[in-house]
Amino acid sequence: MGGIDGLDLGRYGIYTFDFEYQPAAQLRDTVQELEELGWRALWIPELLGRDAFTHAGLLLAGSRRLHVVNGIARIWSREARWTHGAARLLADAYPDRHVLGLGFGGDQRTGTKPLAAMRAYLDELDTLDTESPNPAPKSPVRRLLAAYGPKMLELARDRAHGAHTYHVSVAHTAQARDILGPDAFLGVEHPVLFETDPGRARATAREHLTPYLATPYNLAKFRRLGYTDDDLAAGGSDRLVDDLVFWGDAETIAGKLRAHTGAGADHVAVQVIGVTPGASALPYWRLLREALEDR
Repeated sequence: MGGIDGLDLGRYGIYTFDFEYQPAAQLRDTVQELEELGWRALWIPELLGRDAFTHAGLLLAGSRRLHVVNGIARIWSREARWTHGAARLLADAYPDRHVLGLGFGGDQRTGTKPLAAMRAYLDELDTLDTESPNPAPKSPVRRLLAAYGPKMLELARDRAHGAHTYHVSVAHTAQARDILGPDAFLGVEHPVLFETDPGRARATAREHLTPYLATPYNLAKFRRLGYTDDDLAAGGSDRLVDDLVFWGDAETIAGKLRAHTGAGADHVAVQVIGVTPGASALPYWRLLREALEDR
């Protein structure tokens, strides 16, 4: 469990937006402590201004063993040749430590369908494997696709090392594993909140989920999982909120996260929410590491 083409990411990793708000020196200190704590994988998005590959390179340079996964690099943010060159350079500079996570990223400006856009992007990346002037690294580039629906999951199975899912239920993890088959990697992101009061926990979770309940691809994803219009209204029903955000103390959260690995996930990237922008989630990552010791 936790492996992708020879890389051991562990069963659980960290997914965080927090680094977008923090200076480089703080990031270097943090990744060094994460390594000391025993975390093996760190997943970073591309949303608030920091380029996916510059960000990944900084974190790789500041650590010695940590795997850094782009979750995701947006395909509409750069042409395929720039992605190809950056991924090759990181694979060469930091052998067996970088994973290229690609996704459509929700951009609606061009009217292009996500599946068609991703297929075309992968076609160009594959062509560049033989035509690029950039030297091929001794350590191969590993790539994952952000995938929710059946067709994108099939593409991840057939054209990448596997899939990365985001804000999904345990039921979706089981469905994704069925589509991916036994061999493709399945990495699942899941938000958690260290709050034991149900009212406060659900209020914070609803605030976090609000943007995802306003985008068509996320709404389609939730409806495919059987959530009704009532579940998706007014910030989300208790059922939806509790399925998508695991809250409670460390042991309670850890027990819920293990349901994803039981349903077929190779790896779960845990996103701690409820942290003030600019603050560090390190205290929670310490608690999680102890509660989620690989077993």
